[in-house]
Amino acid sequence: MPAPQPHHPQQYQQQQPQQGIQGPMMMRPPHPSLVSPQNRGLPPMPPQQIPQPQQQQQHIPPQPQQHPDDGVAGLSSQMGGMNIGHPPLQPGLASPPPTSQQKLRARRVYPTANSPTAAAHAAGTIPGASGYPPAAGTQPPGYPGASAAGYAPSVGPQTFVPGAQAPAPVSAADAGYARSPGVPGSSPGIAQQQQQTQPPPYEPPRPRIDPTHMPTPISVHMHDQEIHNEQPYSTAQKTNIPMASTNFTAIDDGNCNPRFVRLTMYSVPHTAELLRTSHMPLGMVVQPLADLAPTEEPVKLIDFGEEGPIRCLRCKTYINPYMVFINGGKHFVCNICRHENPVPDDYFCNLDMAGRRLDSEMRPELRNGTVEFVATKDFIARDPVPTSFIFAIDVTWNAVQSGMVAQAAAAIKDALYGGPGLPSGARVGIITYDRSAHFYSLSPMLDQAQMMVVPDIHDMFVPINDGFVADPHESRHVIEGLLDALPTMFAQNRTAEPVLGAVIQAAHEALRGRGGKLLVFQTALPTFGPGSLKQRDDPKLHNTDKERTLYEPQDSFYHDWAVKLVEEGISCNLYTFPSAYMDLATLSQLSTVTSGELYSYPGFDAGRDGKRFAADLRADVQRTFGTNAVLRIRTSDGLRVDEHYGNLFMRNHVDVELAGVSSDTAIGALLQYDAKLDEKQDVYFQVALLYTTSDGQRRIRVHNLAVPCTTLIGSMFRNSEVDASMNLIAKMAVAEALSTPLKSIREKLSDRCVHILTAYRRNCASGSSPGQLILPEAYKLSPLYTLSLLKSPAIRGGADVPIDQRIFHMHLLRQLSVSKLARYFYPTVAPLHALAESEGVVDESTGIVSLPELARASYSMLNPAGAYFLSGDGSLTFWLGRQVSSQFLQEALGTSSLEHVDINQHSLPELDTVLSRKIRAIADRLVGNRSGFASVQIIRQGVDQAEVQFASKLIEDRNNDNMTYVDYVCAVHRQIQVETRPKGPVEPKWSYN
Repeated sequence: MPAPQPHHPQQYQQQQPQQGIQGPMMMRPPHPSLVSPQNRGLPPMPPQQIPQPQQQQQHIPPQPQQHPDDGVAGLSSQMGGMNIGHPPLQPGLASPPPTSQQKLRARRVYPTANSPTAAAHAAGTIPGASGYPPAAGTQPPGYPGASAAGYAPSVGPQTFVPGAQAPAPVSAADAGYARSPGVPGSSPGIAQQQQQTQPPPYEPPRPRIDPTHMPTPISVHMHDQEIHNEQPYSTAQKTNIPMASTNFTAIDDGNCNPRFVRLTMYSVPHTAELLRTSHMPLGMVVQPLADLAPTEEPVKLIDFGEEGPIRCLRCKTYINPYMVFINGGKHFVCNICRHENPVPDDYFCNLDMAGRRLDSEMRPELRNGTVEFVATKDFIARDPVPTSFIFAIDVTWNAVQSGMVAQAAAAIKDALYGGPGLPSGARVGIITYDRSAHFYSLSPMLDQAQMMVVPDIHDMFVPINDGFVADPHESRHVIEGLLDALPTMFAQNRTAEPVLGAVIQAAHEALRGRGGKLLVFQTALPTFGPGSLKQRDDPKLHNTDKERTLYEPQDSFYHDWAVKLVEEGISCNLYTFPSAYMDLATLSQLSTVTSGELYSYPGFDAGRDGKRFAADLRADVQRTFGTNAVLRIRTSDGLRVDEHYGNLFMRNHVDVELAGVSSDTAIGALLQYDAKLDEKQDVYFQVALLYTTSDGQRRIRVHNLAVPCTTLIGSMFRNSEVDASMNLIAKMAVAEALSTPLKSIREKLSDRCVHILTAYRRNCASGSSPGQLILPEAYKLSPLYTLSLLKSPAIRGGADVPIDQRIFHMHLLRQLSVSKLARYFYPTVAPLHALAESEGVVDESTGIVSLPELARASYSMLNPAGAYFLSGDGSLTFWLGRQVSSQFLQEALGTSSLEHVDINQHSLPELDTVLSRKIRAIADRLVGNRSGFASVQIIRQGVDQAEVQFASKLIEDRNNDNMTYVDYVCAVHRQIQVETRPKGPVEPKWSYN
């Protein structure tokens, strides 16, 4: 390898290529340089705080120099500087042996004997002596795959290895908040005292790839937001749609709003062979009742009378803007199947010179991509009625002692009577249960609710004929009185066995013939009565191929009853509060089959989780909702839907039955080819949803989409959509988990990422240097999202993941929409310590609270003198650096000292300061539909043990049994080179589990 040239930062900046939306992202070789702590943005370490090494300890030989980076535009060639292109590779992911020039350069840039780092080498301290595993990029003695040439990105059982070493948690009494050795800028404390008897850990030179210059969702989303801030998005463009995380206003000009349907690519390949060459998934994610932005026009409602909407006689496609009228307007050609249909006499209209109907602008079905039709009697099996909600509350000893009963009663009361409340005509019923089931008459004629107990749970029935479900407004005094009394009614309850199966049977009986929604609040494994389960969790099976047997239901009881609920149009949402194993694999069948959702609050604490639970329930009850739904996806001839993914039930391969459908319901669909497509014609899709609205009206919502067909693989990559693609890939991975070991699934996920990027290199950038990593602009976040998926509790390895937690996260991947899963993949880290005047206040142009410039999800990017919000999984964490100013603490939390901060407070104090108002506004923005219900967990750096869990959410660091972001990109690039070089001996690929 030639010796590197001197690095001139200003000149290098001028030489960086311009990056456009359409072009690939190329990574160029870096120039070696050392980065001082001052250049990293950290304060220098005072000399007196540098401990003297203990020379009598064994010397640790110098580790090889890693490679810093000069920018995203140059990352690929930095890979070349890491010898990624040298065959053959060592076992695992280790780099090949160094050349003589590399060894010479490593000696040349290695710290001098007088430097603090060299002193640490002489001291021989093992990295991670502070209580945490080694920092990302370090390599302690005995590191798997270590060699004289370099290190292999490897994953061990460690829980947390941030990019910058975090301090070992200490008690608040120690009060020094001293940093771990090697982190500049700490105040004297107990850690410094320990340094007098303990040498500092070995701190190798920084890696040559700077993580700050890696592709990140922050910059990508910011760029996309700037584009769509300027003007609304017209769906007539058919391509270049806004990203799922972007706030935009869409104008329906024939294609449906991307909030409703997102394709994985907006240039469909004309053959299956071209699709296989790209290795990208072809499919869509449908969110049929998604909420629109306040600035967007509502969906138009059309009533065609008793005859119903115009449809194709062959394929039953509904009338839409892409049907072509011919013969003077007497016939129309179906855009899906090309069949020629007669136009009914009462729908006839003359055509203009361009062949368009003269009334096309006055008919929404011929102008808009999304419309809603009033359903006729042909689509009504039973008279539609407004939605009924039944709340079933576990009142066993565990539920009472954890505070769940009191919190559930208060949350139900707020959901019913806070904010907009339930839709007009909705009805409410309440059941409580332990070893028996308790029913309540809520008739408005009563002064207070009357309870009736059914002790014979093996012969369950509803003992109340009239008054079990009641109008929440007419019976408000009865319902509120009951909810207020529930905590004291069961305060002395010592029963510990909830009869969940009998409650499901009772709800089915109560809602038969009308449909509705069942919300169950469960705290323990049901071990009594119908549907009783056994404790079957075996730690010996964890992290083995046999672990997947624990993902299967224990028996068919709950699945069979879930099917019965679907037949009656009853959806079930399951709220769980586990303190021990609950067998969610079995219980979750209730929500999976009935198109419901699963919520989990492990180790429920009323102070910590109460607000989040109340916000979840309120959003669940008050959002757009429908029952007794059927969804069908129609595609152009030559394509078909091969598989559906999500919480759904199917009796055939075409119709998706949804007992309940909400504004957050998301269904994935994978497409397959039956024949070659005509590249001269657009490819058409139509999604039709037949459902009953919450106020009791039968409707048909239709979404239409037309995208171009292409013969060029470059056009496919240019118009691909990584958020929708990763959402579909995640749903496919979860569906495969029941039959395939997780280890194989992890390998397939990484292999797919490699194959997609390899296909782009071969077909769109074949002339580039082998040492360059070239990422397609639309897919440059795919390595990061894939790594995040690998780190998810649903997929990652390790025996430390509880089975119930794994099942819960599998359900999240299955049920989350594209926008929510994007936030799941990459958490939001918002700095709060240096807010500008325009940040934390409502932007008049958008009506949304402006956020500060977000930070990357890496511990090394957190300023010890700063404070940050972290949000991404529904929770909100408030991280306080050890050096945060007393003024900030006083204005934000009402205390002047970090050690006096009350970490048990789970809400932000409402102080009369500008900073307090801004922080609370930002918190409400981050929690989304939980506005006003932000439950905050406060964590102090180096003090609170919860910081370990906080750091595990920082995706770019080494944690969760997986690599750092930089290591993973390096590993992906190595595999791309293996794929593109001439075939030779088979080499090992992924070194993690």
